[in-house]
Amino acid sequence: MSATSVTITNVRAILTAPAGIGLCVVKIETSEPGLYGVGCATFTQRLGPVKSAIDDHLRPLLVGRDVDRIEDIWHLCYQNSYWRNSPVLNNAISGVDEALWGIKGKRANMPLYQLLGGKCRDGVAVYRHADGRDPQEVLDNLLKLKEQGIMYIRVQLGGYGGIGREPRRPDGALPGAYFDPDVYTLTVPKMFEYIRSKIGFEQPLLHDVHERIAPIEAVRLAKALEPYRLFFLEDALAPEDIDWFKRIREHAAVPLAMGELFTHPLEWRPLIVNQLIDFIRVHISDIGGITPARKLASLGEAFGVRTAFHGPGDVSPVGHAANVHLDLVVQNFGIQEFSGFPDPLPEVFPGCPELRNGYLYANDKPGLGIDIDERLAAKYPVGDVGHVIEWTQSRWPDGTITRP
Repeated sequence: MSATSVTITNVRAILTAPAGIGLCVVKIETSEPGLYGVGCATFTQRLGPVKSAIDDHLRPLLVGRDVDRIEDIWHLCYQNSYWRNSPVLNNAISGVDEALWGIKGKRANMPLYQLLGGKCRDGVAVYRHADGRDPQEVLDNLLKLKEQGIMYIRVQLGGYGGIGREPRRPDGALPGAYFDPDVYTLTVPKMFEYIRSKIGFEQPLLHDVHERIAPIEAVRLAKALEPYRLFFLEDALAPEDIDWFKRIREHAAVPLAMGELFTHPLEWRPLIVNQLIDFIRVHISDIGGITPARKLASLGEAFGVRTAFHGPGDVSPVGHAANVHLDLVVQNFGIQEFSGFPDPLPEVFPGCPELRNGYLYANDKPGLGIDIDERLAAKYPVGDVGHVIEWTQSRWPDGTITRP
């Protein structure tokens, strides 16, 4: 190692919940006074194990290493535990990876998008969510977003799994988040029919199945939605059922987006190489950060698949900043999901990307251009990281546990 090398002196996980959602941010400190980077490692359903992976395992592995060797460090972290491709480990690696890219941008005195090759576009088009208890309420919320300049809108009737009568449960049925997939698949096409009858076909609309129906029902739903010209149908199948994408392709000319739960290259590789999806919408921290996301985008470009990175409220503003820098530089960018920055997120995370008239903009500060105010972050503790999560206890009417 060169005598002038900048080395890692500390790696820390910071937990905070300024908007009521648990977030995990990694901070890497270096041998150069005042030089540090931050990255997103948010797996909000399992914050405790991610924090332990960072503080107890990655920190001792990384202290003393050269901050410039991002590729080598990524692979070191990836394979050092021997077992690989878990969302816990990938999120921990992502926090390190994004922080190191931020440090490299600061050392070069460039925003990350410049370091990665420069802009392919000046703003990042986003999609946001309109929900409602009935089609009219969905339409009302859609129109509110449209008035704010949002050009792409995802429409959901009653959230994931839809709405309808309370399913009739058998005696002794366990508690859970019950939904009826038959009611869902019947009401969604009716919702689209109503909305298109009111606003026409110029407004790009999206819909998220959230992997909640049987594969054959996903085929049938895609066919039923074909007349309503979706921008894309999101996560129609669970990762365990990706072989069924070939059947959807054979029966419905509906653009398909997939990947929210992907953590392993063998989940997305066949879908891209065989051109069975149109958008890859991975959660950047779930696949390990900026380093693998760049490669994934290049793979997609080779096969005509565009990016649509996951951007819900359980991506920290640091993660959103990483998304935006990638969105600016990849040629095959498609769309960016964006959940917004409710107060006090912009105060806790100075340098948040800015949304103006339907586009997200990165700032021109070096690196990711975003920071975390640890003093303010400490005012919003995450509470019990081991609390029981309710919404993922999804059940069909007879009580069968199913994927959320």
